[in-house]
Amino acid sequence: MVAAAYHQAIHFISCSTCVSNERFRNFLVTSSFGGLKMKPVLIKESCNLRQSVKCKGHSPNSSLCAIKPIFSSLSSIKDSQRSVPESYLILIRHGESMWNEKNLFTGCVDVPLTNKGVEEAIEAGKRIRHLPIDVVYISALIRSQMTAMLALTEHHCKKVPIIIHNETEQAKLWSQIYSEGTEMQSVPVIKAWQLNERMYGELQGYNKQETAERCGKEQVYKWRRSYDAQPPNGESLEMCLRRAVTYFKEQVEPQLSGGKNVMVVAHANSLRSILMYLDKLTAEEVIHLELSTGVPMLYIYKGNQFIRKGSPLGSMEAGVYAYTESLALYKQNLLDEVLDEVSL
Repeated sequence: MVAAAYHQAIHFISCSTCVSNERFRNFLVTSSFGGLKMKPVLIKESCNLRQSVKCKGHSPNSSLCAIKPIFSSLSSIKDSQRSVPESYLILIRHGESMWNEKNLFTGCVDVPLTNKGVEEAIEAGKRIRHLPIDVVYISALIRSQMTAMLALTEHHCKKVPIIIHNETEQAKLWSQIYSEGTEMQSVPVIKAWQLNERMYGELQGYNKQETAERCGKEQVYKWRRSYDAQPPNGESLEMCLRRAVTYFKEQVEPQLSGGKNVMVVAHANSLRSILMYLDKLTAEEVIHLELSTGVPMLYIYKGNQFIRKGSPLGSMEAGVYAYTESLALYKQNLLDEVLDEVSL
């Protein structure tokens, strides 16, 4: 709005009808732009708008009324609005796993993707391929890692995802990148067990339908969807939430507040836990939350607030870039690059 007011003011001054008096023009500006009221001023015809000029109705000894400070104030307001860091968060549940296909309780068993899961991961990458990604978080399970890596192969910038190994000092040393140029063309991928799927205990490996027939549908539904019920020797959603959300607050959120754009590829229940925190859901609301495999969810982070924007509908979906000024600028730069390549 401030930018629009600025251009409106310039247009008004340049196009207004003047009342001449010895080569002076009297431009009356009575509107309020961005909450800043501009008084009537006299502007000499030959002078630059940025020069100080005398105000109408003031004596020669009165203080000068300047155009420059007015627009400097508008600029300061605009800059202060931009100074609030804004970034975005992409959440993706892994693509279909081989145990998803068989309808088995998977939990923390390390199962890879199916062919369909691979396709879902690639499609997810296409949806977000024009969004800048600064850092990626994955779980310690292969289905999360495969999804993240496959999605990033579709990214516009073609940066190479590099899994960061900080388990030991030797692992950190041996995996170090020494070329600054190569490092700039990579995306750090951070692995965290805290983002693992909820541990289903003694249900892991059993068919969900057969378990419901054996133990009762209500009991299995309670184990799967209630907030605080634990399957035998397993985790409740509440327990999963404590580790996943604690990690998110301590590791992921500082990246976002620092202006970094983050992608998190995790699991149904670790993501449900994070969504409960982001959307301020109650224990009753979260039990009805269902997440599809391989579908990106977009959040804008600004002023310590998370704003849910749903899922990008396509790699060049205009609505994705309309959420923030920085994304709009990023899209424009991409289009400029394309035009430059065409002109060559």
